[in-house]
Amino acid sequence: MSRNRSLRKTIKVTYIILLLITLIPSVYSIVVFQIYSRQYDRIISNVSLANHINSIAKNEIPEELWNIICGKKEKEAGRQYEMMNEITLGLEEIIKSTESGKSRDTLEVATRANATLLRNIHSLIAEMGLGSTVRQNEASLDKIRTIAELFSDIMQNFIVTEIESAYATNLLVKRTSIVLTVIQFAITVLALLISANSFLMVSKAVRKPISDMEKLSTSVANGNLCSRIDIPHVDELDTLAVNLNTMTEQIDVLIKKNMEEQKNFQKAEMKALQAQITPHFLYNTFDTIVWLAEEEKTDEVVKITKAFSDFLRISLSRGHEWITISQELDHIKNYLTIQKIRYADILNYTIEADESLLGQKMIKLVLQPLVENAIYHGIKNKRGRGNLSVSVRYADDSRMRILFKVEDNGAGFTSERLSEVRNELATGSEDSEKLSSVYGLYNVNKKLKLYYGEQTDGLVIESEQGKGSVISFMIPSGTS
Repeated sequence: MSRNRSLRKTIKVTYIILLLITLIPSVYSIVVFQIYSRQYDRIISNVSLANHINSIAKNEIPEELWNIICGKKEKEAGRQYEMMNEITLGLEEIIKSTESGKSRDTLEVATRANATLLRNIHSLIAEMGLGSTVRQNEASLDKIRTIAELFSDIMQNFIVTEIESAYATNLLVKRTSIVLTVIQFAITVLALLISANSFLMVSKAVRKPISDMEKLSTSVANGNLCSRIDIPHVDELDTLAVNLNTMTEQIDVLIKKNMEEQKNFQKAEMKALQAQITPHFLYNTFDTIVWLAEEEKTDEVVKITKAFSDFLRISLSRGHEWITISQELDHIKNYLTIQKIRYADILNYTIEADESLLGQKMIKLVLQPLVENAIYHGIKNKRGRGNLSVSVRYADDSRMRILFKVEDNGAGFTSERLSEVRNELATGSEDSEKLSSVYGLYNVNKKLKLYYGEQTDGLVIESEQGKGSVISFMIPSGTS
């Protein structure tokens, strides 16, 4: 292998060489045995056919002629000519397939004997037609038997010659088997040498680079981001080595970037918390507690104080980003309890939830901004009493996702304002400080996307001016 090595090329060349030398005995044996197989088939076919016509000439024809002479058959019903035709055709077929010169000479003699036999049969039939005596017919039949015996002897000689050819072919097959065994042994030794050489070359080319990469990964895992490896000059490993060095260089940058993003996320989280617990909400709540106390409404003071305490406990539970749906709904109930006392004349609310979902986990503090938005931008801006409902249920029969919905019958959005709000939620991430009226919704939308990723579509807002709004979102089910 040269300085710039290729493992793929080395393995490919080795594979091709091994394949070629492995094919040599296979191809050789297939060709040779096909030749010998055809020779065997030809010999067996010729011997079988020779035996058949020999039996016809020696036994069947004399018997057929005897039946005609003794009156068992009419001359016209005799099959002697059909038998002779079968012998003639058989001889022609054997001659075509015979390659041995000695066998062909024997078959030429058999052909002449066959012609003599046919002439004598013609002569016998003609004499019988002229009214020859039985004695004359028997003499003619004896002559035919003699010729048939001669023909049989010739065919036996042919059969012996063919058997000798078969024996010679068998000897050639044995010799070929020995040659193939020697070739196969030599090829096996050669294949082992080539395989060993290829293994050593590939092992040498791979072992050190892999060891260097292992050391690099261990060093990086231990925090040493200055480690590097040498380029191995192996086509299949060069890119990997370069990528590992590049990855090591970038890890430090990514770690610093991740730390910065974590800081930004914590800042955004604090802003979201501040958006939920605004000073205005605190002041109004304390003012409400004061005037309730002045009015000596002790039960309501206790009720609003307990609701406010529970509200703050869930809002300020640092380190617990995931709470149950039941806790999230309790947080909303506490918030609405406070707001109901303040806006008793204009606010009615209902909270409905599938009880089987109450134990499942969700990211906390995502419903309160939606409820607050419904109150301050919907119900307070309409005349008369407003109704607000919060519902939690499975999104569909598959029970794979959970649907949260906050619905009010407040003032609603104009179509232009609705388009603006949707656009601000979708594109306002780079300038979130300017999202004054929808900052709470923006934070909820961003939080859903951050924690659930592709498993949620974020906030979906539907609204019609004068009829109210519906804000909903879905999260995956199965967390408990």
